[in-house]
Formats: sequence, structure tokens, C-alpha cells
Amino acid sequence: METLMHVRQAYLAQLSALYDEEEAKSLFQIAAEELLQLSRISLTMSLQQTWPAEALTPLWSCLERLKQGEPIQHIFGRAPFFGYTFRVDEHTLIPRPETEELVDLILNENKQHPGLRLIDIGTGSGCIAISLQKNLPSSTVTAVDVSKEALAVARANAETLEAAVEFRCLDILEWELAFGEEQFDIVVSNPPYITQSEKQAMHANVLQHEPHTALFVPEKAPLLFYDYIADFALHHLSANGKLYFEMNQYLANETKDLIQKKGFKDVKIINDINGVARMLSARKQAKMIANLDV
Repeated sequence: METLMHVRQAYLAQLSALYDEEEAKSLFQIAAEELLQLSRISLTMSLQQTWPAEALTPLWSCLERLKQGEPIQHIFGRAPFFGYTFRVDEHTLIPRPETEELVDLILNENKQHPGLRLIDIGTGSGCIAISLQKNLPSSTVTAVDVSKEALAVARANAETLEAAVEFRCLDILEWELAFGEEQFDIVVSNPPYITQSEKQAMHANVLQHEPHTALFVPEKAPLLFYDYIADFALHHLSANGKLYFEMNQYLANETKDLIQKKGFKDVKIINDINGVARMLSARKQAKMIANLDV
């Protein structure tokens, strides 16, 4: 017999090399609530309670996996996002709070317009596309990704959450071959934007367990995807249609400059809740000549 407090102390001690104390506390709390079916309040009240060793075995097993750097979202196979629960695995990025802010921005600026046509480029788990469709139910939402494995996860999420999203497997770097005369009112993307030089500052569990194709861009072409997606938007956004990006905070001004040179108007950098330059929005002019040589 042992107490949950003892297990909690082990989490804090054994995860200290990977996580700070607050993160380790949070991981213990998530694991205990999940594996012991305890609410947050009942967990707090049960810390001094003794438990049979076999009842706590799953918590110890979870700790061993966490010590190897495996994200807790992968251990349980799901992650929260915008009030929904999304299935995730090694083929998809784990949805992050910063991206919730991007969804919130789009909803706040467009919820008064019914019947919108949206496309999410690089959809991964489908969290952006599905959350937008659930909150803009009259909209038509398309989501694309180059990874068949990621799209399988996204389709499963859409089915579970009953979201009407059309998924397509394609490489946006070859968009000219994939789209005809389709028009969209909103283009949104959280594309790869981390440069190779930024790797050393990243958490080991991200580097070892999340898909590198969804994270990294070539050092010599850090705005590669923004360039191509902006060109796609020039051709396939409707007049006054909107373009939204999540972006690398260290390249915010360069990203804004790129989009302005393409001819977009009302280009804005938006800070996230932590004051970090994380999002960009822009508008296609009603009459716009595409400049694809930037």
C-alpha cells in the first residue's frame, strides 16, 4: 500500500531532467485523473489516501514512458483543443494553445458571415478545420495535408466529432497541379516554420516524437511555405477573402513583409496571450493582380 502523494513526489523527482516542477505536477495530475478516474477535486482530497500497489501500477508505467520523453498526449492518444478532444499520434503535431488563439481570431472576425468556404492547409490532426466547422456550421471546410497517415487521424477526428470536413491528400508546394478554379473565402495554415538552427532550443519530447515534416523548414528558405501558400491564396481567395497564418515569432516581420509584397492589404501581426508575435492576418484586394515573382 502506498499513497498518491508518494507517487506524485516520484513524478516530480524523476521527471526533473525533462520538465520543470509545474509541468511535472501537471503531468502527474493528468495521469492520475485519467488512469484512476478521479476528478481534480477528488484527486486533491485523495493524495494522502493509501492505494493497493496493483491499482497504482498504471501510474508507474506512465511515469516510465514519460521519462523516455514520450508526450503524455501520445501515451493516452488524445489531446484537448478548443473544447474538443482530438486523437493524436506520432504522425500529427500535438494541438497547442497558441493555435486555439488562431481559431478564436478567425471565428471572431468571420462568425457573422454565413456560408463561408474555408481551406486549412497542413491540417495534421484536423484540429483547426474541425473546430472551425463546428463553430461555423454553415461553412464549407476543406483540409489538406501531404501525410496520408495524418489525414487518417484527421478523418477519424472528424467522424468522432461529427464535423463535415472534406480531406484531400496533396502537397501544397504543388498547388498549381491540384486545384482548378476553386475559390475560398478563408485560407488558414499553421505550416512548418521552425528552422534547423532552432532545434537545439526545443524540448526533447518534441524532437523525438512529433513529425519533423510538420515542424521544420530549410535554413535557407524559412518562409518557403508562406511563400507558396500566399501564391495559392492570390489565385484561390475570393475578392476581399482573408489569409491567416500561425508563424515563427522570430520571423514575424519578414513574414509580414513577404505578404505585403505579394499585394495583400491589411496585413497584421497579432500577438498571442503571452505577448509573442504568433499570428498574421491579411486581406486580398477586391481587384488584385497576382505577383508571383516575390
